[in-house]
Amino acid sequence: MRVCVLASGSKGNATYIETTKLKFLVDAGPSCAYIEKSLKNIGIDPKEIKMVFLTHTHVDHVAGLRVFLKKYNPTVYLSPKMYSELSFEINNYCYITKEMQLDDLAVSTVHTSHDVADSYGFVFTSEGKSVVYITDTGYINVRNFAKLKGKNLYIFESNHDIRMLREGKYPYHLQQRILSDKGHLSNEQSSKYLSEFIDKNTKKIVLIHLSEENNTPEIAADTLITMLKEKKKNVPEIEIAKQKESTEFIEI
Repeated sequence: MRVCVLASGSKGNATYIETTKLKFLVDAGPSCAYIEKSLKNIGIDPKEIKMVFLTHTHVDHVAGLRVFLKKYNPTVYLSPKMYSELSFEINNYCYITKEMQLDDLAVSTVHTSHDVADSYGFVFTSEGKSVVYITDTGYINVRNFAKLKGKNLYIFESNHDIRMLREGKYPYHLQQRILSDKGHLSNEQSSKYLSEFIDKNTKKIVLIHLSEENNTPEIAADTLITMLKEKKKNVPEIEIAKQKESTEFIEI
């Protein structure tokens, strides 16, 4: 499998993943033009994208979707509740289920907790390699822990530093939304979960959806490294995804 985070943050989120037989996106939050340019920069023709998996329907995850679908017509995987929240119709879609097998790709879904009608994380597996994709959630239910343990690559939300959020300029009601069980994972929460999940099979962690106002890449990475060391876990390679710059290809 090969993975490239095309954009990550409050202004737009999209990630490209490929197996031997399939090429697909997780979310399409940036503009279609940005997604096209980013794909071409990594040598991928947008026409090759056969599927788009949606985590949820907030604008920073679907803003580019309508135009991308009109131009390339990939199959959108989403839930009925997600569809009900979209402001446009989709002709080519499938409803996600708990477990799916799509050619050489196995997809396992994880119900996340966000202030939308429905939201999901994913475990993508192909040829014995697995990628966890978790973003926009206030917490992760313990019943999903077994499903998330021991994977090769984690693309994982680390949205905010609690002190920065509390001392920053966001109004109180917005702070409370972010900190709630239907908000976003803090650096500390993300680090605790990752320290539970990773093992010797884990090659890399990519931290995503960092707040530009209430976090820094240095604080997010330091929080994770400190937690992993405290839990006596090996520290794999750590990368911070950016808002307007793609990561390099990650091969697992």
